[in-house]
Amino acid sequence: MTTAGPRGGRSVFRRKPVEQIASEHEGELTRSLGLWQLTAIGVGGIIGAGIFSLAGAVANKTAGPAVLISFLIAGVASAAAAFAYAEFAGLIPKAGSAYTYGYAVLGEIVGWFIGWDLLLEYTAIVAVVAIGISGYFTKLLGFLNIDLPQWMLGAPGTEPEGVAPGSYSVNLFAVLLCLLIAWVLTLGMKNAARFETALVWLKVGVVVLVIAVGFFYIDTGNYTDFFPFGFTGAVTGAATVFFAVFGYDAMSTAAEESQDSQKHMPKAIIYSLAISMVLYVLACLVLTGMIPFAKIDGEAAFADAFAQVGLPVIGIVIAVGAILGILTVMFTFMMGVTRVGFSMSRDGLLPKWFAKTHPVRKVPTRITWIVGVASAFIAGFLNINEAAELTNIGILLAFVVVCVAVIVLRYRQPDLPRSFRCPWMPFVPLVGVGFSIWLITFLQWETWLRFGVWFAIGLVIYFAYSYRRSELNRSAQD
Repeated sequence: MTTAGPRGGRSVFRRKPVEQIASEHEGELTRSLGLWQLTAIGVGGIIGAGIFSLAGAVANKTAGPAVLISFLIAGVASAAAAFAYAEFAGLIPKAGSAYTYGYAVLGEIVGWFIGWDLLLEYTAIVAVVAIGISGYFTKLLGFLNIDLPQWMLGAPGTEPEGVAPGSYSVNLFAVLLCLLIAWVLTLGMKNAARFETALVWLKVGVVVLVIAVGFFYIDTGNYTDFFPFGFTGAVTGAATVFFAVFGYDAMSTAAEESQDSQKHMPKAIIYSLAISMVLYVLACLVLTGMIPFAKIDGEAAFADAFAQVGLPVIGIVIAVGAILGILTVMFTFMMGVTRVGFSMSRDGLLPKWFAKTHPVRKVPTRITWIVGVASAFIAGFLNINEAAELTNIGILLAFVVVCVAVIVLRYRQPDLPRSFRCPWMPFVPLVGVGFSIWLITFLQWETWLRFGVWFAIGLVIYFAYSYRRSELNRSAQD
């Protein structure tokens, strides 16, 4: 193969000039999102099951009250990647996020594999969250003494103890949630963002309620053994909760729909992570202060904690808020996967049919419904562990690619006009690379096997279709 160059060619490492990417395809998507709508989308993607369930599970089994330290470690590591994303978001105001950044700096095949993997990862995250919300919803109906037919309560084989095997056929509520979010996204980004923003502020209100009321029930004696599992437990907990402190990566896929992307997108990335981390830290202080860590419920931590201190009504309010609030995670990641697929299709790496936008609403409705149906199928017929096994590695690899790419581009083209510059270059992005690689080592061999199979399928598709149909390949032949 010939040597890769910035203007294409035959190499699989061919790339587009950053200046070209920033200026092309303008007008295909509507720029309707302001700074605080972008920030709300970011907060919506970050704060979800992590605060309503994961914090309790890690406190109970891994870190104790030091779950606070776990979130701080994870937040610092996530911030390193967030600064890299922020620099790119201000430099390349286009849809696609890590896919587009990798394509522009490290070459087509790197961008392809990051995009290809994120298609699976983001879709699976939508399904996992839908299954989780369905569980909250079922528990809430139980509190209200409402019984639904068992066939619609879960995927086959997920029947709890006391329920006859074969009673469950489909997780119908999770299926409907996936299709609902797909429908909302097809209404147009402006209308969809209003829906998302309303739910985000509702969720933030519930978290503030938790903090404000729970503060008066803190027993400082519960902090006495702050590191019951040792400092190692807090670090191990950081590896778990790290997956609760990203979401800005999916939000950055909306760069092409921001009113002033070069100015607003970097701010929205930093603001969303900062707001989320403050709420995480305060919520962890309240949770571990209200009851001993050994008594924390790993599934519905805050609802159960308030019930234990004699406030069951607050617990029900939290359960309702969790159901509605976690919907925003589904919204952010479904939006993310559709924009990644849209960008890959527009670049010729997937069939152009997928990049077709609605003539009036200016959103990629075709790929949105495909993702909606795919996530609904996963959520309806797999249990949460099986669905969760489809996530994690792709996002960590995306972090590695973006952090490496921001270093490469800073030294390759230092004079490009950057509205935001990642501080302490190259130390900060190298922290992001190191932490992501470290977390990858925690993944199970089944995750690597699944990734290898998906990687092999992507390799076949790339060389059989994408390499030849790529817009860069076509321009090189002209």
